[in-house]
Amino acid sequence: MIEIATKIHDKLSIEFKVGFVVRRKLKVNNFAINTWIFIPNSLDINNLTYSKSQFYRDVKSNIRLITPVFLLKEIALSSAIPLHNLEKTFHSTASDPTRTNIREYEYQIKMFSAIFKSAMRNEVAHLLNNTIEEDIGYLINSYLESVSSITDKYRDLRRIINVSTISPEVLDYYFFGDEFISNIVEQSACRIINFLEQRNKEKYGKFICNLRIFYHKELNYKKEKGYTMIDKDSPTENREFVFRRGLLKKYVESDLFLQARKKKDGVLVEQIYYSIAAGLSMIFATAIAFSVQMKYGNFTIPLFVALVVSYMLKDRIKELMRYYFAHQLGAKYFDNKTTICLKDKPIGWSKEGVDFITDSKVPPEIMKIRDRTPLLEAENQMMAEKILLYRKLVHIDREEINKNSNYPISGINDIMRLHLVRFMQKMDNPEEFLYLLNENDPVSTIQGEKVYYLNTIMQLKFEDQVDYKHFRVIITQSGITGLEELK
Repeated sequence: MIEIATKIHDKLSIEFKVGFVVRRKLKVNNFAINTWIFIPNSLDINNLTYSKSQFYRDVKSNIRLITPVFLLKEIALSSAIPLHNLEKTFHSTASDPTRTNIREYEYQIKMFSAIFKSAMRNEVAHLLNNTIEEDIGYLINSYLESVSSITDKYRDLRRIINVSTISPEVLDYYFFGDEFISNIVEQSACRIINFLEQRNKEKYGKFICNLRIFYHKELNYKKEKGYTMIDKDSPTENREFVFRRGLLKKYVESDLFLQARKKKDGVLVEQIYYSIAAGLSMIFATAIAFSVQMKYGNFTIPLFVALVVSYMLKDRIKELMRYYFAHQLGAKYFDNKTTICLKDKPIGWSKEGVDFITDSKVPPEIMKIRDRTPLLEAENQMMAEKILLYRKLVHIDREEINKNSNYPISGINDIMRLHLVRFMQKMDNPEEFLYLLNENDPVSTIQGEKVYYLNTIMQLKFEDQVDYKHFRVIITQSGITGLEELK
């Protein structure tokens, strides 16, 4: 199964988070995604002005494991996998602090923190979106009980690792996880309090009070440990908090990100085709030389002329054949191949390729989804939309994932950001003045926004299942102003 979520990452880029969920009973899982980007002709983005290398510079892709899913109440149980793995690793590292054990100890801290973050996000989202009024109190009490239990149990584990065999640097790994968890607890509590106060402050007064007590208890703990904190009167402290929180996030999630070794795809086949092109051109030149030599003999002017002409044509034929084979390669092969590794062990690969194509090469079902208006179709007769096709194949070995992880991993996420700065370079000014005349009023001027639309259609394939997604990016010279999914 392929899951996809999109969002505006910032005013210059959009993010596609694609989840490749593998089937547990299927050893090898193959996925395919074809993405057609329909670009207005006025942006002057085409195969002459926008090369493959520029596209790949504008795309930033990170491949990571899908975070194992646990409920907060599941994590709170001492027998749950995250806490059980953590405690087991703490004991083994304290008694035998080898490099292997220390590496595993750090890995388990990162995984526990990432799992906790994911569980907190899901729990808070469920609470804020809950539509059953009588369950809100139960959900808040369950949340407080679970979070208190998890943080207490994690902090109790410090006594296992705070021993003479553990260096201060290794002990710091524990505190990094603790500070990361504390930041999540603090910010999540504020979100829930804000939600309840806006919904009905008087009705939920008791729960708000309990959440405030819980929040200030966590704040006092952070102060006691010397962790960075938010201060409404200190921009410097707040800047340091944001910076350090970002570092902790990258540190914790670093073991979820997979090693990706990228190289050019189809190199051997390309060289074989190019060798064939050289051979064909040589056959042509040799045939001309032999035929002239047989008719006019050796060391004659006609043979000399024939050799010069055949040499000139040989190089042109060679280049034409190379161009033809390169075009055929583009249709059948990919630009890059990335080997995906977990703990230095290959668990799969992905291939990607990008090309500009014409309307005639777009499948009819895609053109139907694009659904151009009559006005746009009329414009296309003179200035056609440019179509950029981005292809991706993903191959994942389920057994290799299971061998290299002691958590239930459901698949991988491919987080791709597409930066659109080059698309904005030739846009008109983002605002235009318009005249308006109302009855009995003088003429007034108002501002209208000059926008462009990038229609993106994705075809998602897994086994016999094919799904389609249609997104429209609303963009101006100043940046991205909207992203919507069309049905």
